[in-house]
Amino acid sequence: MVSTSDIQVWLSADVDALTGEQLRDLDRRAVGWSVKVVSRVTPDQLDLPTPCAGWTLGDLLRHMVAQHRGFAAAAQGLPAGAEVWEDASLGVDPAGTYTDAAAAVTAAFAADGMLDRSVDVYGYGVFRAPVVLGMHFVDYLVHGWDVARSVGDTQPLDPELSAAGLAVALRWPYHRPDKAFAVKVDVPQTAPDGDRLIGYLGRSPGWPG
Repeated sequence: MVSTSDIQVWLSADVDALTGEQLRDLDRRAVGWSVKVVSRVTPDQLDLPTPCAGWTLGDLLRHMVAQHRGFAAAAQGLPAGAEVWEDASLGVDPAGTYTDAAAAVTAAFAADGMLDRSVDVYGYGVFRAPVVLGMHFVDYLVHGWDVARSVGDTQPLDPELSAAGLAVALRWPYHRPDKAFAVKVDVPQTAPDGDRLIGYLGRSPGWPG
């Protein structure tokens, strides 16, 4: 079992050659792509299975909305509480709710001075802003893939985003006994970066096969 202190050490490691501005741009691009993916989700699809074991598409979207709101609050220096990070409703317009949450976190990350702050991430601790941007970037690049696969979209991840995401994720511990990021799946080192990233975070690149 990996401890919280172990996770903090991995997450705090420097990301090779990626500046705060670059991480912010990567995150913006990944979130923007996730918005496009989620925009195609209809309310009747919320019971579909996802690559996140035990989560329906509705469960996954509620998690994504709540985490966007949590990161946005944390980036503004607000308290990191469960009521912000874990409790979210999709309302009558799941895609619209997600779009609004994504816009809120992107705006919070874009604020002047954000890159110089320390950010309290619920359940993990306080980190430098660039580290937090890396966490959020990988989270939403992979969860965007989860949503896409859930609704039958098998298009591969963007190669540039995948390469950067893999560089960040490889700093993280590989044993993750939770629904969002599970124990890694072995993927050949010769596979595309997107497949290696997906496997490292506990998904089969060929899901649902």
